[in-house]
Amino acid sequence: PARPAPPAQRPHPTPGRSRTDTPENRSAPQIQLIPASAAGALDAADEAVDLLLDSGRAPGDILVLTTGEQHPWAAHELTFGEAAYWAQHEAGDDVFFAGAEAADRLRTRPVVIVAVNGGDTVADVLTGARERAGALLIVCGDPQRINAVLGAAV
Repeated sequence: PARPAPPAQRPHPTPGRSRTDTPENRSAPQIQLIPASAAGALDAADEAVDLLLDSGRAPGDILVLTTGEQHPWAAHELTFGEAAYWAQHEAGDDVFFAGAEAADRLRTRPVVIVAVNGGDTVADVLTGARERAGALLIVCGDPQRINAVLGAAV
């Protein structure tokens, strides 16, 4: 089947920027909370991706994780096989979408977005996402549930 263009391949300005937010020279990531219901968390995450790209963030800087059902883009890409899917992650040149169950295989990226769209492992996912976020962690979901996990950091 033909592949649709991922969100990152929409036209966005790409001004040059330095890579000062690599894991070697970073402190704890900034955390932003976007209130959303579990049903609306994927849409909120997609909007956050678009805003980051529109502001000049490179597509390869962004990792999107889901705590419940897989993001439609990840589900689509997995139809081409695990090897092709993970090769995209290794290439690191586009936004990468993954489910929480894949967290152990994911590398650090400057921006990690978590869509809290269900699932029972929210605390584990948010802890892992915080470790993988180089500069910015964006969490889309129920503020009360997220604050209970992240505490005063949000």
